[in-house]
Amino acid sequence: MSVLPRGATVRRDAGLYGYERALRRHGIEPIAGVDEAGRGACAGPLVAGACILPSGKAGIVPGLADSKLLTEKARERCYAQIVRRAVAWSVVVVSHEECDRLGMHVANVQALRRAVALLEVPPAYVLTDGFPVDGLGVPGLAVWKGDRVAGCIAAASVLAKVTRDRIMTELDSQWPAYDFKTHKGYVTEVHSAALAEHGPSPVHRMRFVNVRRAAGLEPLAGVQNEEAIVLEEVR
Repeated sequence: MSVLPRGATVRRDAGLYGYERALRRHGIEPIAGVDEAGRGACAGPLVAGACILPSGKAGIVPGLADSKLLTEKARERCYAQIVRRAVAWSVVVVSHEECDRLGMHVANVQALRRAVALLEVPPAYVLTDGFPVDGLGVPGLAVWKGDRVAGCIAAASVLAKVTRDRIMTELDSQWPAYDFKTHKGYVTEVHSAALAEHGPSPVHRMRFVNVRRAAGLEPLAGVQNEEAIVLEEVR
């Protein structure tokens, strides 16, 4: 299911926790949010996070917002609050090799499913960011820009983003020429220049057109969408 229960409505000014409140008014709980980080990066892993926040004041995380809108320090503060307050949370890391093998969309959907399945408390309902995810085993709703309007999705986005940023910082120590600690594998001018000078590192995703171009390889059939994802993330 990709609609709210009959009779449930969420006002535009309901705030970050409006979706959860609307579902709880209909007796639906626990509510999980799920989101990913790194879908548009051409290096490093894809990371998915899932989170169930408690009801009431305990579930209101100070400063919580879409992870992309927070500073690094603010994300770290939110991360600490989320893992302390959450009823349950999980993180799934998908290697760059697996992303290449499956393709980004399939890898993304599988990671989101796994993150939900790993929650120690099974959810009764799942909110996803942007598009519906089937195979979750419970009803759910795809929320447009969900990490900006649903608290549990925002919390999941912070879990995923902080985890992935930490991994990319570690990878930077192994391959410092690419400056992964700064751009985290996304296609910035600095990253593109490093790719052109050094070619791909062992942790680059070889399905991406820009990476194959830097390696002197022909594009793979059907990977145009992968490069489009990269360009959309950069914008």
